[in-house]
Amino acid sequence: MLSFYYFGTAIEREFHALFGDAGSLYFIALYLLAIIVSDIPTFLKHKNNPAYNSLGASGGVSAVIFAFIIFEPLQHICLYFALCMPGFILGAGYILFSWYQGRKSNDNINHDAHLYGALFGFIFCVIVAPRSIGEFFEQVKNWRLFD
Repeated sequence: MLSFYYFGTAIEREFHALFGDAGSLYFIALYLLAIIVSDIPTFLKHKNNPAYNSLGASGGVSAVIFAFIIFEPLQHICLYFALCMPGFILGAGYILFSWYQGRKSNDNINHDAHLYGALFGFIFCVIVAPRSIGEFFEQVKNWRLFD
């Protein structure tokens, strides 16, 4: 939830800049819809398995973090306060890791919710702020490793 606090504050501020007073509503929609959407694939995958349980907001948190990455792809994000890298690189690694771990399904973590939440956050921003995708690619295109 620490990640949600930091990234959520930044995204809510971004949404207020884009949508004025309605910014908070867009933020709430992003978070709540992401929680629902990110759990649908898991529900469908395990609907006949009464022993499976996975409930949480991690898909919503992933969506908020990836919304941040859309708007600020070059901003450094740190893993465990030590390994820091530009958001777009961390995001790509996170997508691959979540996909891989979701296929393994051996650690009682709903990696599929993390993956689909991240993708939802990306898509949500592209839909509500279409210019964000062009600005994302423009920033990434101009990124240099040793600047």
